[in-house]
Amino acid sequence: MKIKGLEQWNQSLAKAASGDFSRQAAKWLEQSGMQFLDLVRDELIHSRGIDTERLLSSFRKGAQDHVWITEKGGLSLEIGTNLDYASFLNDGHWTVSDENVRWVPGYFQGSRFIYDPSASTGMALKKQWISGSQFWDDALLLYEKLFENSLNRRLDKWLNTLGGKIG
Repeated sequence: MKIKGLEQWNQSLAKAASGDFSRQAAKWLEQSGMQFLDLVRDELIHSRGIDTERLLSSFRKGAQDHVWITEKGGLSLEIGTNLDYASFLNDGHWTVSDENVRWVPGYFQGSRFIYDPSASTGMALKKQWISGSQFWDDALLLYEKLFENSLNRRLDKWLNTLGGKIG
């Protein structure tokens, strides 16, 4: 009995076992991480919850205040930001913790408040709940759908490159 294509399939398996598959998987994982960061930035812009570029730019690979950890062998990827206020913007927060009013030193320049710790004037912040924008949660929901489809397509492609047709 002769199986057509078996030798080619064996060579493809040997190539995959030699690390080619691991390198391709690591590259795909990094591309997936970049896609997720794009979604996070898009959702952050869409939520209109920021007035500076600091948080937005923290969601880039290699950015200051970012988190980007990959482990190629175990195919692990950790993405995020080290900016504390990102969770407040996403989840919501109280303007004042325990007190009912918090004094913030500073002054008004037109309608804009300027924080100045040495000022004798300022404003009183009353305790209120600020709803979160859910930018991270929304991006994660979108990404989970995209990731599943991408993973299925990638696995099919990898399996097809391993052996073609045996028969």
